[in-house]
Amino acid sequence: MYGAPVDLSFKHISSLAEAWTEEPRISLRPLKRNSEMKYPSRSLRLSNNNITDLRDLQKPISHFLAEPSQLTWLDLSFNKISHIDQVLCNLLELRVLYLHGNSIFILSEVDKLGVLPHLHTITLHGNVIETNKAYRNHVIFALPRLKTMDFSAVTRQERVMAKIWHHSNNLSRSSKDTLQ
Repeated sequence: MYGAPVDLSFKHISSLAEAWTEEPRISLRPLKRNSEMKYPSRSLRLSNNNITDLRDLQKPISHFLAEPSQLTWLDLSFNKISHIDQVLCNLLELRVLYLHGNSIFILSEVDKLGVLPHLHTITLHGNVIETNKAYRNHVIFALPRLKTMDFSAVTRQERVMAKIWHHSNNLSRSSKDTLQ
């Protein structure tokens, strides 16, 4: 059995390279360490910090988790993240990703996450991309295995609409290219 999430939220972390120096928050389910002083958890909370750059994300994952490659749930909400770093795309077991309340402003950044084979839940509300009219359609099309987006179920009808939106968007782009 896997342990409770390793909770590094509200720690004023701005550099992931130094996050390993923090002590996880105490939760209702006590954290237990193994013989290597690592936690048998598949979940990591880094919410409500000052993180801007995810480049060194693997350092705290490897430091705290007994099986870093088995990370399935990652909470990066309420930070200052503006780009989806490639390091997230290497978390191949990731199923749940919270990115709400950040500073992501380019909608196509979400496309990078399409390589994650098990990602079924994502939150992105509270980012600048949410103001784009195509926001939900774009995310649903880019991440075809999504079951939940922004704490709301993704319906079959939304998948159909996202495909239609994508197809019509590509048609209008190609016709503009032809005219030029």
